[in-house]
Amino acid sequence: MSIFESIPEAPVDPILGTAIAFNNDTDSRKINLGVGAYRTEEGKPYILDVVRAAETELLAELGTGNNKEYSTIDGPPELKTYTRDLAFGADAAPVKEDRIASAQALSGTGALRVVGEFVKEHLPESDEIWVSNPTWGNHNAIFQRAGITVKTYPYYHPETRGLNFEGMMDALQNQAKPGALILLHACAHNPTGVDPTQEQWAQIAAVMQERKLIPLMDSAYQGYASGDLDNDAWACRYFMNTGMEMFFCQSFAKNLGLYGERIGMIHVICKTAEQQKAVTSQLKMVIRAMYSSPPKHGALLVMKILGKPEALAAWKVELKGMADRVLEVRDLLRKGLEAKGTPGTWNHITDQIGMFSFTGLKPNECERLIATHHIYLLKSGRISLAGLNKSNIGYMIECMDETIRECSK
Repeated sequence: MSIFESIPEAPVDPILGTAIAFNNDTDSRKINLGVGAYRTEEGKPYILDVVRAAETELLAELGTGNNKEYSTIDGPPELKTYTRDLAFGADAAPVKEDRIASAQALSGTGALRVVGEFVKEHLPESDEIWVSNPTWGNHNAIFQRAGITVKTYPYYHPETRGLNFEGMMDALQNQAKPGALILLHACAHNPTGVDPTQEQWAQIAAVMQERKLIPLMDSAYQGYASGDLDNDAWACRYFMNTGMEMFFCQSFAKNLGLYGERIGMIHVICKTAEQQKAVTSQLKMVIRAMYSSPPKHGALLVMKILGKPEALAAWKVELKGMADRVLEVRDLLRKGLEAKGTPGTWNHITDQIGMFSFTGLKPNECERLIATHHIYLLKSGRISLAGLNKSNIGYMIECMDETIRECSK
C-alpha cells in the first residue's frame, strides 16, 4: 500500500490547460489567445533588442564583472535603487528619505507570496485580503496558501463591460474591516482590461485612507499598458503621495519579456527609515526560509537596462512599440466586428487597456470557438490580444461573428 494512495490528482490550471490543448492541435488555423505573453506579428515569442544587448554584455563580463555565486537574500542594492525609481520616481519623498523597504523576489507571483507570509507573521490584524471580482486566477491561491482569508469586492460590470465603481466603493466603505489588505492592479487590470479613471483612483485612495485599509498594488504591466512608463505608474504614485503605508509588487515578466527569468521586486513604503530597516530585515527572514536567495541572471539584465540612460531610452521605444501593436489589434478587432454587424456592442474592446480583453463572450460561445474554429481562449471570455495579428485577425472576426450568431439561435 502506498503512502500516496489517497492523494487525488489536482485539476489542470485553466490557462496552462488551454496552452496544452493548443499545442496538441494540428489545425493550421489555430490561434492561442490564452497565454499571457507578448507575441510578434508572426505569432512568435519576442526577445527585446535591449535584452539581447544586455545578454551580450553579461556574457563578455562573465568571470570578471559578474559570476554565478549566490546573490544576496534581498537582491543587489543597485537593483533596489533602479526599480524603486522606475515605480515611484527618483525624486519621490519616500525614495529620498530612504523609507522604502525593497527585496528581489521570484517575479510578481513570488513577491505576492512573500508579502502574504510577512503579513501573516507581522500584521496579525491584517488577516483578510480583498481582491477584485474577477482577478488574476492565482491571486486567491497565493494568499490562501499564506493563511490569509480572501474576500472579493465587486469590480467588473458585465452589462456595461466596464467598472462596477459603486459596488467596489461600497465594499471598501462598508464591508472591509480596518487593517484589511486591498489588492489593487496598478494598471491594465487582469483579466478585464478595465482600469479606474484618475478621478476614481483618487476616491478609492481617499476611502482607503479614511478606513485604514492597506493598499497592496500588483504591477505587472508598467509601460506595457499605455506605452508610457510614467503614465502607467500614475496610480501607485498617487497612493504614495497620500502618505499611506503600502505594499507594491513589481514584475518584469511582461514589460521586459523576461517571463522565464522570474525577476520581480517587493517594495514596502514605511513611515520612517528606521521602520524600513526593520521591514527589510523581516522580508529577508521570510525569503531565507522560503528559497534562500533569488536568481541572479534576470536581476543583472534589469540592472543593465535600467542602469544605463541609453539602454533605458531604447527600452522605452521598444515598449511603446509593443503597447502600440496591442492597441492596434484592439482597434482592428472592434472595427471588424462592427463592420460585420456582429450582434452586440464592441466599444469595450478599445475602452479596455493592456494585454487582455474581457470580450463578453459566453461560455458556450467560447467552447464553440475552441471546438469548431481552433481558437483557444478562457471560458470566461478573456482573450490575450497579443495572440492576434494582421494575419489572423480576419479569421478571428469571422469566427466570432459566426459563433455569436450560431449560439443565439
